[in-house]
Amino acid sequence: MPYLLPEFFCDRVIRERDRRNGEGTATQPLKYEGQDFLVIRQHCLAQKCLFEDHVFPAGVQSLGSHELSQKTRMKAIMWKRPKEICENPRFIIGGANRTDICQGDLGDCWFLAAIACLTLNERLLFRVIPHDQSFTENYAGIFHFQFWRYGDWVDVVIDDCLPTYNNQLVFTKSNHRNEFWSALLEKAYAKLHGSYEALKGGNTTEAMEDFTGGVTEFFEIKDAPRDMYKIMRKAIERGSLMGCSIDTIVPVQYETRMACGLVRGHAYSVTGLEEALFKGEKVKLVRLRNPWGQVEWNGSWSDGWKDWSFVDKDERARLQHQVTEDGEFWMSYEDFIFHFTKLEICNLTADALESDKLQTWTVSVNEGRWVRGCSAGGCRNFPDTFWTNPQYRLKLLEEDDDPDDSEVICSFLVALMQKNRRKDRKLGANLFTIGFAIYEVPKEMHGNKQHLQKDFFLYNASKARSKTYINMREVSQRFRLPPSEYVIVPSTYEPHQEGEFILRVFSEKRNLSEEAENTISVDRPVPQPGNTNWESEEQQQFRNIFKQIAGDEMEICADELKNVLNTLVKKDQDLKMQGFTLESCRSMIALMDTDGSGRLNLQEFHHLWKKIKAWQKIFKCYDTNHSGTINSYEMRNAVNDAGFHLNSQLYDIITMRYADKHMNIDFDSFICCFVRLEGMFRAFHAFDKDGDGVIKLNVLEWLQLTMYA
Repeated sequence: MPYLLPEFFCDRVIRERDRRNGEGTATQPLKYEGQDFLVIRQHCLAQKCLFEDHVFPAGVQSLGSHELSQKTRMKAIMWKRPKEICENPRFIIGGANRTDICQGDLGDCWFLAAIACLTLNERLLFRVIPHDQSFTENYAGIFHFQFWRYGDWVDVVIDDCLPTYNNQLVFTKSNHRNEFWSALLEKAYAKLHGSYEALKGGNTTEAMEDFTGGVTEFFEIKDAPRDMYKIMRKAIERGSLMGCSIDTIVPVQYETRMACGLVRGHAYSVTGLEEALFKGEKVKLVRLRNPWGQVEWNGSWSDGWKDWSFVDKDERARLQHQVTEDGEFWMSYEDFIFHFTKLEICNLTADALESDKLQTWTVSVNEGRWVRGCSAGGCRNFPDTFWTNPQYRLKLLEEDDDPDDSEVICSFLVALMQKNRRKDRKLGANLFTIGFAIYEVPKEMHGNKQHLQKDFFLYNASKARSKTYINMREVSQRFRLPPSEYVIVPSTYEPHQEGEFILRVFSEKRNLSEEAENTISVDRPVPQPGNTNWESEEQQQFRNIFKQIAGDEMEICADELKNVLNTLVKKDQDLKMQGFTLESCRSMIALMDTDGSGRLNLQEFHHLWKKIKAWQKIFKCYDTNHSGTINSYEMRNAVNDAGFHLNSQLYDIITMRYADKHMNIDFDSFICCFVRLEGMFRAFHAFDKDGDGVIKLNVLEWLQLTMYA
């Protein structure tokens, strides 16, 4: 019911509505924090003032709350607009290119390496950096940039106040002192993540995906396929973005320079691949860029390599060879795979591809959430809870068009991305260790979207899975499986870890992925023939206890109901409980009160007691250790046993509403939950006159229903 919905569920409903309205697409991005660039700029121009962004103000809080803000405080940071830093500031000089990016005092080489890759594709670059801004025409101290953010494109507005020290930019800067697009882009990305400090340390693929909405494939170069160079060349031709790095052996070697000029623990951009003639032989070359704008490879094919004289003049011109300390250099492919350890390729999705002639992806996107005690089940090492993780049905409908493949196979790529961990880092949120497993659904269960239960996973092995569980923002992997129906189970490695994620499935042919959801319904009980003598005996017992408490009126209020129930329940030696609370008893009266008196007569009480006895039996089935509580993960099955069939969002709500801090549910809360479910289902069906599953309430009806439930 809507009055129970936590904020993140409301946000999900709003996002779905926005998508239906076309918002969140590349052509109609969402306005981050509700700030509309055109409206704000027009207002500032009309008022003849410069924009000041109160969402991301020029101050310590935008730098960050810990190490960075303390470090920069000692430097006496001054926030200045470009016109206060230099004469004739320009947004872009001679086109945005990779030499405009020089790293400052922030450890965000991963972000700058991605920008360098982005500059190689002008169409993508100017999606991220819209054209309609400058320091001359319609200047109002406001700029905007667009990023892909967990399935939506968002437009981020900033003012142009930048942190400086001695009138020099503290963070990213251009080779041209009066060019500011890269510094302003960095500020917009920092705003998206909450602070500059949030950008410290990361993986190039994060920013690559945020620039394109693409999906990344990772390669350990020591285990690279034989045709790795061919894969890289194809990626360049398709406009994919590529980054690489050299692993550190020990943490103290983070960003340390090696004798060959390369830097460990540092992100580089791959900006080109060529084959050059050298002494009559073809040599495979890779062009790289260090985002520092300096510190280059000093081996073969480097800028100062002595054997460039043996390379043909036209060949040197084609390779644009020049001895300049700009951070960009060539090296042979053999040296590249010898020194570098990781390669990341960000493949572009259909809406980001430069040409319609290129092969496009079919993409399906699902948003999900792991909720502690309900749907945060951990990996397969935890069989008691693994099955409670969110599940997504995947239908592979069409096989690949590969004449060389004798098998009927579907190629697809699964990407699991955890959300908001960088932004929430200041609150102590580190990246979870995440992964996923893929199971084939038995043919008899095809088309059935029900959540698969524990026994299925105990007796069925996965058909495929992510190579490893790892603490990265995204885990992705390519698979080849026969056409069929599968279920993907994304999870954290450990159970009980709460977070949001998106699961994307990319395929070259048609696929369909959707969350496995139970249909929301309730079973109507069928009257069972009973033992007349037993019922008469029980009714007599009820009448005696009831009359003692109710008196001559033969009706009881909530306080009196509490006394009756606790008297009866205490007779059950197998049930450990403290007793029902007054609030629980009020809910029970609301459920059974047919005449609106706020009291129960004997018949109403008898019906209630029969329900409680039935629910008590279910509770005992799961309270195997007689602790008086059941685990919140078991509540899914208990709710189902009671005849209530819910979806994952409702199970999450039940856990948040009724479980204690140890993720246990006591008998009082257990009965309270079922009373609420029974009452709300009954009320809904009463209002749903035509049985179409939709009701319409005015505010009075809504308040009467929810306040008394």
